[in-house]
Amino acid sequence: MALTGRQRPPSEHAFSPHDAVLRSAAPRLARRRFLTVTAAAAMLAFSTNRPARGATATRERPAARITDNPFTLGVASGDPLSDSVLLWTRLAPQPFAEDGGLGQERVAVSWEVALDEWFVIVEQEGTATAHPEYAHSVHVDVKGLRSDSEYYYRFRVGTWISPVGRTRTAPAPGSDTDSLRLAAVACQAYQDGYYTAHRHLAQEDVDVVFFLGDYLYEYAVDSAGGARRYTDRKLPDVFNREATTLADYRLRYSLYKSDPDLQAAHAQHPFVVTWDDHETENNYAGAYDEKGSTPEDFLVRRAAAYRAYWENQPLRAEQLPNGPDARLYRRLAWGSLAQFDILDTRQYRSDQAYSDRPHAPGTESDDPARTLTGADQERWLLDGWQKSDALWHVLPQQVCFSQRKFDLTEPARVSMDAWDGYRASRDRVMAGAKAAGISNLMVLTGDVHVGYAFDIKENFDDPASKTVGTEFTCTSVASGGNGTAKPAEWDTYMKANPHMKYFDGRRGYVRVDMDRELSQVDFRTVPAITTPGGAISTTASFVTEAGSPGLKSA
Repeated sequence: MALTGRQRPPSEHAFSPHDAVLRSAAPRLARRRFLTVTAAAAMLAFSTNRPARGATATRERPAARITDNPFTLGVASGDPLSDSVLLWTRLAPQPFAEDGGLGQERVAVSWEVALDEWFVIVEQEGTATAHPEYAHSVHVDVKGLRSDSEYYYRFRVGTWISPVGRTRTAPAPGSDTDSLRLAAVACQAYQDGYYTAHRHLAQEDVDVVFFLGDYLYEYAVDSAGGARRYTDRKLPDVFNREATTLADYRLRYSLYKSDPDLQAAHAQHPFVVTWDDHETENNYAGAYDEKGSTPEDFLVRRAAAYRAYWENQPLRAEQLPNGPDARLYRRLAWGSLAQFDILDTRQYRSDQAYSDRPHAPGTESDDPARTLTGADQERWLLDGWQKSDALWHVLPQQVCFSQRKFDLTEPARVSMDAWDGYRASRDRVMAGAKAAGISNLMVLTGDVHVGYAFDIKENFDDPASKTVGTEFTCTSVASGGNGTAKPAEWDTYMKANPHMKYFDGRRGYVRVDMDRELSQVDFRTVPAITTPGGAISTTASFVTEAGSPGLKSA
């Protein structure tokens, strides 16, 4: 998130290989050919660094030769289905070494899934291979599990046993599920403070956690860990530069995942992850970065960032990048209670209007050809709503969906990086929800480092217009430092946006209890993060009733 401009002409619009919205056929074909060649070049750069079929590219290291703990980055699970869950770990006995301390050798990794944390009743077990080409990460898609069930899992390499992880499967498709408890988190700049929110999240009784972007930041981290102010150790100089290469991004994940509180949250709950900008570069849009690099150069960087993201997250093979492209948007369900449509609002978007500076909506930002999701993802979303029988429709995504005016005067400035800068795109989505008869729409948002609660209005400029859904931004885990209950712009925002029902600038997360009658949303915050520890408290609670959109105090 940034409010500064970028060094490229404001009239340019970003294009990715999946973006079908352009003004005319000739520029479309010319640019598509240019970026297809660029994407092919970027893909070629990585195609020589994949495991060969038959796994003969490298020799296998005997487990007995691994003398240091290889599970320094913890374990994780993700994307629970009714009969499957994805298990993850990454071997790194030397986590801050470029090769993790394992060189170019393959490693056999055993895994177990049990009904109990003591592994007396083992349901499934097997062996996976940690390939150096994927930074010795392991992704195990365990299938054939019981629906709506809790499981425990662990990995083994030689005599080394990983921490035990807890996960669960989703209810059976269409089943009359009565309830769900989820949490939403985002934005964890390591250098801005400790992950106290994650420590408390690990102790919550939730079914699933949605991570809504900015899992890491590409910015430099000094030897003291920034605001963490380490005095008992120094971080290596390799972190004290912006991440731009595959090696850089891999090492940055090693730093972030070395945090014990983040490891605890991952071990306790299955995560559903999506990215925003900082996993690659601040406020990038499609094939354009903030610094005005050529698309050829930036797509190579994007390919590196996307690949490191997949290597370090509990994602299935379907999300494995192909060069600079990755299909991250996907759909999950919780019986008939809820459908989750996880969006990617970075990879396919048009370039931000007005040089990405706060600006009143105008002809440039309101061009109907502009898109935040890309045409294919937009069609996928609306088609999915048309076919859905779920009671609640939840949209986990990155940037503010609701209108957010920055000024009391008119015309008020808004963010060109959020849906306000792509109003035609938002209008199409809202029209699609109306056409599909979506009556219980809930948008979950990250990015802004504060907690907001919005009524989504049919017409944001008319407070009396129909409320068609709700939106909750989950503040940040660490980004922005300690924060405060009432940021400097609190009065202005609350007056300029009557549909904004809550605004708090402290760190934490959102917890949602959902059933067939209502959803209760609790904003959970901590007082400070620049020192470790700190109690968690609920600073506000709202309910929205099924069939009657709109926020009420709980």
